[in-house]
Amino acid sequence: MGETRLPRVVLTFEPLPREFFQGAESPVRLSSLREKTQALLHYGADQVICSRFDRRLAQLSAEDFVREILVGRLQVRHLFVGHDFRFGAQRRGDFTLLEQMGRQLGFTVAEQPPFLLDGQRVSSTGVRQFLERGDLGQAARWLGRPYAICGRVRRGDQLGRELGFPTANLPLTRRSLPLRGIFAGRLHSPIGSWQAAISIGLRPTVNGKHLVLEAHCLDADSPNLYGLQVQVELLHKLRDEEKYPNLDVLIAAIQHDVGQVRQFFASSSTSQSPWITKTP
Repeated sequence: MGETRLPRVVLTFEPLPREFFQGAESPVRLSSLREKTQALLHYGADQVICSRFDRRLAQLSAEDFVREILVGRLQVRHLFVGHDFRFGAQRRGDFTLLEQMGRQLGFTVAEQPPFLLDGQRVSSTGVRQFLERGDLGQAARWLGRPYAICGRVRRGDQLGRELGFPTANLPLTRRSLPLRGIFAGRLHSPIGSWQAAISIGLRPTVNGKHLVLEAHCLDADSPNLYGLQVQVELLHKLRDEEKYPNLDVLIAAIQHDVGQVRQFFASSSTSQSPWITKTP
């Protein structure tokens, strides 16, 4: 009989260590914890374990981290880490220490080398830079999928419906994003998927105070998405957000944006490949 396959478990932290130490100065996240968990499970992880990163964990020595967390709690047998992985108090733990302790405690360690595209090392910093300048195609190439935002649809002020463009609203008050503007994309939900014109911003024309994502689903008969968890893929940036003198000018701009979204999809071969978990 063959050896029983061990579960593939991913260990992550909340908040991220860099956020714990740098606070507001830390880089903007590419994905929320939920989005990261969904993507990891979709791409082959059997389980994602999130450990709270607090002062005690920050002060834990590298050796104690291995004994208490990796061996004591996770009972690790085979460990995979990035090529620049550091851990433990003052980042004193490294691959060499893991190998040494693995021989003592009964687990093996493998190091993932840098992943290169066009001679460049793929990194979250690079993806973030692509998104900030609106290069969604290159960001998708580095990510291996379109950049997407997940959230639960909430009832808004119904302004979009009054203007003739009903939207699914995802409040973003608890997170920052590396991009803003008007986009062509897709909205995926448990009840269907649609091409969409998407706005991410403060809605300056109506004196908006909070960051919000609004997705107008094309060729959809006002689907009832309230309360559903959805995924919004961003495929192409049309323009930056603007403040208009009145609602008539805003309506004209939205009509033009919708037309551009249709043109984008008419000339595009992008396929639908959502990684959102299909649950409400």
